Amino acid sequence: MAIIISLVTSLTLGIAHFILGYPVTKQDALPLVFSVMIVFIINYIIVYFLLNSFIFERINPIYKTIHNFNIPEKELRKDLEEKDVIKEVNTEVVNWANKKTREIAQLKQLAKYRKEFLGNVSHELKTPIFNIQGYILTLLDGGIDDHKINVKYLEKTEKSINRMISIVEDLESIARLESAFFNLQYVNFNIVELFEEVFESQELSAKEKGIQLRFKNTSEKPVYVYADREQIDHLITNLIVNSINYGIDYGHTEVSFMDMNENILIEVTDNGLGIPEKDIPRIFERFYRVDKSRSRNSGGTGLGLAIAKHIIEAHNQTINVRSSLHNGTSFAFTLKKGKKI
Repeated sequence: MAIIISLVTSLTLGIAHFILGYPVTKQDALPLVFSVMIVFIINYIIVYFLLNSFIFERINPIYKTIHNFNIPEKELRKDLEEKDVIKEVNTEVVNWANKKTREIAQLKQLAKYRKEFLGNVSHELKTPIFNIQGYILTLLDGGIDDHKINVKYLEKTEKSINRMISIVEDLESIARLESAFFNLQYVNFNIVELFEEVFESQELSAKEKGIQLRFKNTSEKPVYVYADREQIDHLITNLIVNSINYGIDYGHTEVSFMDMNENILIEVTDNGLGIPEKDIPRIFERFYRVDKSRSRNSGGTGLGLAIAKHIIEAHNQTINVRSSLHNGTSFAFTLKKGKKI
């Protein structure tokens, strides 16, 4: 402190000598030294508060805009005074900019997805509508009186109508699953028994291609899960139908179960055509088709796997796929373990 006072005194003496033109003693300069120090301190305090107020007035709206807070002025001032204001706001601005950039990218992706989805729905419905129109116009132009084609065209019309109904029903299923008001009806049930029912319902389709529907481990032991039985029935049916549609002639579809403590892991595996690696990330998207011509010829709506994913996610569980081209496909999903009835 003594050193600082000595330096200030010397500096003041030098300035006084320069201004007045004659030597000034330390005794004469002492009041002047204190006056300079007091003026300096007062100026420092004034400048500090003015600068702080200037920065705060400009930082305040930026900070509040970024956070979208309704923070009282006193609380915000106290909060900012405890921090490095410039550094804090710079960090907030950078984080805010990065967040908005991500949100914009997501919105662009959603817009692209919606556009693609609407295009797919239009395309899927347009085909059966045009088919129906063609059959009816043929019948109206005289075909109704021709016994060789009237029944045949009416049957084809019914087939196209059924396809439209399937598409609409699948879209309704997805809409319900995405709805905040959708409630699952949880019950304990034997999933082995449910698979047997699905096998039976798809037996004719499987026989047409010589595909065997079977359990990997032949056991009569029940496997209980706690889930919405109706929705899991829908899920299993979609997976089995998918395995038949993409299965090879005289192939097989196997189902296996694995106890994972709180959950049961269920796998549906076939030795069919498989899925190219590039298509696997998109396999659960609505209307996405690996082989577009084959899917439409088999009567699929392109919504089965999207519905399956929604059903599993509604149960707060997961579904995954493993596959490679010409080496079959395996869909694995988990369900909460149930209690024995």
